[in-house]
Amino acid sequence: MDKETIADLIEAKHAELISWLEKQPDDAWTQGPEGKWTQGQQALHLLQSIKPLNDALSMPKFLLRFKFGKANRPVRDYDTTVKRYQERLLDAKGKTFKGSQNMKVPTLADKHYILNRLQTESKKLQYKTKKISDTNLDTVILPHPLMGKMPVREIIMWTAHHVEHHTKILKGKY
Repeated sequence: MDKETIADLIEAKHAELISWLEKQPDDAWTQGPEGKWTQGQQALHLLQSIKPLNDALSMPKFLLRFKFGKANRPVRDYDTTVKRYQERLLDAKGKTFKGSQNMKVPTLADKHYILNRLQTESKKLQYKTKKISDTNLDTVILPHPLMGKMPVREIIMWTAHHVEHHTKILKGKY
């Protein structure tokens, strides 16, 4: 998948999610189905996953290579990355990873801020995706808590799918 297509996918998936969340009743932001995350927690989780990616992509690429190494395999396509993620989710059996464990329920007052930040981080990721070289997209790797080390191109494609995954969950539960 080329950079423009990935950036467009990031835009589309975030726009769909944010538009849907903005139309939901206020009480769904703070109260969810029994034992499940609220809409606010889902949005906060997505913000917590995109922010470190943008932070990492702001670093000099040689530092990332020094810290995490470089890719030792070809980049997987979007469908293969999604399939691998779904398999890993099943293996994890609902385990929540460190950053999202015991997540606080964002207040209704936080809703506008979180959605605004999510949109801003999405725009940053689109910009960074278009600006990074294809060589760095395919050779620089970053760690993912469930998937292990992934080339940047894959982790950005995964980010688009991650938003879609949570949007489907939200639409199914609300």
